[in-house]
Amino acid sequence: MPIVVRLDVVMARRKVRSNVLARAIGISETNLSLLKSGKVRGMRLATLDAICRYLDCAPADLLEYVPETDQGTVAQRSGRYAE
Repeated sequence: MPIVVRLDVVMARRKVRSNVLARAIGISETNLSLLKSGKVRGMRLATLDAICRYLDCAPADLLEYVPETDQGTVAQRSGRYAE
């Protein structure tokens, strides 16, 4: 999928632990872990809003569009690959 979730990067920069963020925004640590790993197909806008409010960031700081190459794989960007 050409959308890369960079929640883990933003959390690291802000020095916020997963359990603290999960508790603050009202979701389980398991669901937050799935969000961080990019293994979800969707996210509620209310959840995105809560994350952005807590981390004082914009959605563009958390999500990045990386177009697929002609071979059908996602192009490398920022030193990471997305599946």
